Amino acid sequence: MLNEEKLKLMTSIAIFEKAEDRNLSIVKRYFRTDYISRNLLRSFLGYTLCWILGLALAAVCRLEDILSIVTLEDVVFPFVDYGVWYLLGLVVYLVITYIVCSRRYRYASRGMKVYTARLKRLQRRYEFQDRAKEQGKGAQKA
Repeated sequence: MLNEEKLKLMTSIAIFEKAEDRNLSIVKRYFRTDYISRNLLRSFLGYTLCWILGLALAAVCRLEDILSIVTLEDVVFPFVDYGVWYLLGLVVYLVITYIVCSRRYRYASRGMKVYTARLKRLQRRYEFQDRAKEQGKGAQKA
């Protein structure tokens, strides 16, 4: 005969696992620092690539103006200014990425604690049922 409480508990665990699978996989696969470092690296590469593409597009659009400048200093100075803006934007973007990833990981670790607690509760129910069966068999033999 099925124990209704265990069945409800197993169903709630399955629903929780299906709903939170993406978040639980974060905690299962990565330590906090590894997860944040991975996302910071991805953000750095993505931001840098977009900045280079945007700068190249702007240079192609203003190619005639760039080629009409006579001195090298007039060509290099705007790139130094763009470099400062790149670094400022990169720092802001990486700080935002750090905050978002830290919150995601914290949320996922809380979900993992809930999941683990439910599994332990289910395990205790099985152990309780097994002990009750063993005691029932022992009483029948005596």
